[in-house]
Amino acid sequence: MRKKVIQEILDNKSKFISGEELSKKLGISRAAIWKHIKSLREEGYNIESVNKKGYRLIEKPDDLLTYDNIYHNLNTKILGKKIIHFNTIDSTNDYAKKIGNEESEGTVIISEEQIKGRGRLGRSWHSNSYEGIWMSIILKPNIIPYKAPFITLIAGASIVEALNKLGVNAKIKWPNDIILNEKKICGILTELSAEIERINHIVLGIGINVKTMEFSQEICDVATSLYKENYIISRVDIVRNILLEFESLYLEYINNNSKEKVLDICRRHSAIIGKEIYIIRGEEKELVRCLDINEEGNLIIRRNDGSIKEIISGEVSIRGIKGYV
Repeated sequence: MRKKVIQEILDNKSKFISGEELSKKLGISRAAIWKHIKSLREEGYNIESVNKKGYRLIEKPDDLLTYDNIYHNLNTKILGKKIIHFNTIDSTNDYAKKIGNEESEGTVIISEEQIKGRGRLGRSWHSNSYEGIWMSIILKPNIIPYKAPFITLIAGASIVEALNKLGVNAKIKWPNDIILNEKKICGILTELSAEIERINHIVLGIGINVKTMEFSQEICDVATSLYKENYIISRVDIVRNILLEFESLYLEYINNNSKEKVLDICRRHSAIIGKEIYIIRGEEKELVRCLDINEEGNLIIRRNDGSIKEIISGEVSIRGIKGYV
């Protein structure tokens, strides 16, 4: 019921809505309405109450990553219909994997803080409270498991497209990092639960540095945030835009096997195509030139001996010859 109360107030924007009107619409007492208003204020909603006028939202809470804020005006078919919000959690991906088989496709798990956030290869991901977007999406595509890795590219394309539409000149470092001014602002971690011929579920983890201004000595040369690069954008707007972009590209892929738009976005916004990069396998490091991304979403490189090679996602790590890219 609390969700219905805030939806009514959000829908009315800056207009007053009376307690009597809310009571009739929602079928609860005015005393119950007041209790919900009090609870919403404690969460951070700036709601004004005036005698004989009712309630109105003075200021939209753009930075609260609650279901109410994200879902309001979110025009998706699947993604975000259920959002599970935490103030703190060990890892949104770990939680999503626990509930993945039971929850519906498109369920989003989002937390203000992660204590044990993870990136690729088990690396830790710093997820400070209220400084970023730490979320996981549960997906259940009806595709053969070997087609699942392309979903990481869909996520990258969705994030970079959403950020660019919000005015951020972000780029993709294939296959799963988003770069801003040659430093990392976002990582993607895709984890698959599958049998030989069918997918049980996919957990798509996304971590975005939004407000972080100080990074540890270990990563300060390679990591940055939107705020640090002078992009002051609402976290809610970022999440909404990512979900919209991702759903469009994802449904095209699983329903029609369409990859063209994803590949176009990844090529246009690539941080490495046309550049020299290091391909890293364990302790071995090889300098190559990145040529393209092929129709399967794999990286095409040219080695120093002139030979052309296809690199499959997950085979290697990539580093630029100067800094991160």
